[in-house]
Order: sequence, then structure tokens, then C-alpha cells
Amino acid sequence: MEITNEAELLDAYSRTVTEVAERASPAVVKIEAVKGGRGGSGSGFVFTANGYILTNSHVVHGARSLEAVLHDGRRFSAEVVGDDPATDLAVVRVKADGLPVLELGESKSLKPGQLAIAIGNPYGFAYSVTAGVISALGRSLRSESGRLMDDIIQTDAALNPGNSGGPLVDSRGRAIGVNSAVILPAQGLCFAIPIDVAKYVAGRLIEHGRIRRGYLGLGGQNVAVPRGLARRLGVAAESGVLVIAVEPGGPAAEAGVEEGDLVIGFAGKPLEGIDDLHKALTEDAIGRETALTVVRERGPVDLAVTPREAGVSPEK
Repeated sequence: MEITNEAELLDAYSRTVTEVAERASPAVVKIEAVKGGRGGSGSGFVFTANGYILTNSHVVHGARSLEAVLHDGRRFSAEVVGDDPATDLAVVRVKADGLPVLELGESKSLKPGQLAIAIGNPYGFAYSVTAGVISALGRSLRSESGRLMDDIIQTDAALNPGNSGGPLVDSRGRAIGVNSAVILPAQGLCFAIPIDVAKYVAGRLIEHGRIRRGYLGLGGQNVAVPRGLARRLGVAAESGVLVIAVEPGGPAAEAGVEEGDLVIGFAGKPLEGIDDLHKALTEDAIGRETALTVVRERGPVDLAVTPREAGVSPEK
């Protein structure tokens, strides 16, 4: 049988990638940012028809001016609605209506080996499409703020500078992640923030302009607890946070935390390090008196601490 139609030559994989790219690309935008007199660019995607765009925090953080270039060539001035360096996510908005929207999927049901397609603007090459698979789930990656991001998606769909903030989409053209990072000089080690996290963060950023997190006012470092010392003090912890600084007037100081204390628990749950403490200081912890377990010479002590909202000055 003679094949005369070009479309018939495409196999199922190619057809899927082609159809997804055609469906998703109109909602992908190029974001041009001016920081400190220098210009840079990244990607993003429209998730509401009235101009809300998801992207990476590191694309827009600290920018003096922003512009979003749509797939059809239209260019809009953009403003940051909210920015969260801890999750490397941000929401920007352009004053426009009726924009093409990328449907948001779910990341909780993803599986390794599943098709993953990235769309973005690497090195300014607009609307570049790369395809691969989800290589692994549940990876951890540090944001530029130093906080540990969990449940990160690993993919081998090629990403390059400029892809940041663009969508990772599934075979149905739904966003399943926000492309964020690559490990260089490795090849095929690319990472995306899961869309379930992005949906939660975007909602908070639109509502409050920020993500509310708890704050204790202490500085610390991760340390191992020698087994002999742990047995003598009667604790099961193998590691904890050694307090090396306490901010005067902060929640930790008011609770009686001292330099040299070893923090091993919060709200009755063990803490193995600073990352665990960051995870515990959620919005729900703000203003709520909670037990902070510290180890001193005579053993563990529970101190009543009330976390404040990070970045907000206490009322006087």
C-alpha cells in the first residue's frame, strides 16, 4: 500500500509529541527580565485566561522590569504577583484577557518511564520542544535560597538555560511540572517542580503575595550525636541541630533556647537536621505554642516556643 499522506508516516510517539506541542505551545511565554542593568530570559506558562503566568522565582526575583512575549508575538509588560525563592516558584501577571491556557494536571500519580515533554525558550530559541521520560520521582534539590525542595521530578527531556519556568507536560498536554534546573556537565539530569506543589504555591501567592512560614530566630548546624553520648543522655537521636546563634528578642530567645543546645525535636516529632526544622515551620505553626526538644548536659528538655511569621516584624 502506498503512503501519500505525510501524517501517516508519523509513528504513535511522534504523533503524541507533535500534538502535545501544538496544543501546549500557545500558552507558553518567553519572560524577559532586566536585573541590575543586564537582561536575561526564561520561560513561563499561562494558567488563567486573564493573564496569570507561572514561572521560576530565579527567573524574576529582583528584576527591575519584566516583559512577557506570547506565542503569537504579542509583548506585554508584566508584574510580579508573588515570589517564593524557597520553592523556586513565582506568579507574574500581564494585563490581557482571553489568553490561551495550559491545563494543569496532577503530579501525585506520575510514574517513572512516563512520557515527559518540555517546552521553553533555551538560549532565546523560542518554543523549543524536547521529549523524554520521567526518570525518577521524589528527588531532593536545593533552591537558590538554600532550602531543600522535596518530591522533585527528574526527567531526561533536555533542558538548558532559558527553559527555566517553562512547563513539563504529559502525553495529554497537561502541565505536570515547572522546569527548574539541570546538573552540568551531566547530560539528561534535569529537574522540575511538581505541579501539585506549584498549584498550592500559586494559590497562596495570588492571595497573599507570599508564602507564610514560621520563624524561630536561631542559627544552627547539623551535627551527629555520638552513640555513647546518646545513651548517657537517654535519647534516641542520631543527629540534630546544634544552636550556634540565638537572635535577641526572637521566639527561640523568649523560649529560653541557648547557644550550645542541641535541637532534636519539634512538636513531638524528631528532627535530624535543619531541613527537618524548615519543613516543620509551616504556616500552621505560626503563633502556636509548640514543644521544642533540646538536649543539654542533663538530658532532653522541652521548651515552649511560639514561632512567628518569617519576614514580619512583631507588634510592639
